[in-house]
Amino acid sequence: MLNAMIVDRAMEGTRRGAVAGARPLAILDNARIDLDLARESDIMFLLVCTASFIESGADTYSGNLARYFADDEEVVTWLRAHWEPEELQHGRALRAYVRRVWPDFDWEAAYRGFFEEYSKLCLSSIEPTRAQEMAGRCVVEMGTTTYYQTLAALTREPVLRALVLRIRADEIGHYKHFYAFFRKYVERERLHRPRVLTALIRRVIDIRGTDGEMALRHAIASRFPHLGRSSAVALSKQALRAVRIHYPALLAVRMTLKPLRLSPRVQRGFERVLAAVLSQTMLR
Repeated sequence: MLNAMIVDRAMEGTRRGAVAGARPLAILDNARIDLDLARESDIMFLLVCTASFIESGADTYSGNLARYFADDEEVVTWLRAHWEPEELQHGRALRAYVRRVWPDFDWEAAYRGFFEEYSKLCLSSIEPTRAQEMAGRCVVEMGTTTYYQTLAALTREPVLRALVLRIRADEIGHYKHFYAFFRKYVERERLHRPRVLTALIRRVIDIRGTDGEMALRHAIASRFPHLGRSSAVALSKQALRAVRIHYPALLAVRMTLKPLRLSPRVQRGFERVLAAVLSQTMLR
């Protein structure tokens, strides 16, 4: 499980901004959305829409994962009873927000285009061993946790901020479960640290260059169909830069390194160096 320091730091914003114990749909009060603030920027539309696409396709990936772990009742039960329903609820809440704030946007049509491409990606992204897959899932949950923290920092609209902080709290919980499953399988497989590191690196590369950019591309094409290629690419770069400026690099590094099970002293040393490098790299 995440140690106390990780949980405390990651949850700090959630305690300030989210409704404790509430599910994402329960706190989505359309009447309270400040439409002027919500519509201040095309960038926020793109970032929220991107998240709604990815979360709404979670059942495809969870189905593949459940088949991979078919003989492990503990894992499959949690995937089916908790992880998949929570991810899909995130998608419904974000989709409802998009529909309320940008009612002229055809979310369903845009999502269909995204999902046709995304579903193929889901089939090819399972790791060769179960421990490596669980390590990879920790990276994915790190990515979602830090993404929603970034959205909370970017938005001035209070309903959206409460919503993404609530979702972030769920993602932290998912990370904790995947890490517990990783611990179980890494002992069974006697998987050495270099192979864990390989899985972590592979998944970091995947989340930096696949589903997120894919969803962003479909959101731009559907919302701004008359943009030329160069203008669409420029808008995509603006959205990605907005994320990078507010990205919680230290939390990202800490959560990514945890499956390596380094000593606290070694991990702290790596965290500082890698977080500094990541921050500088993202701002270029």
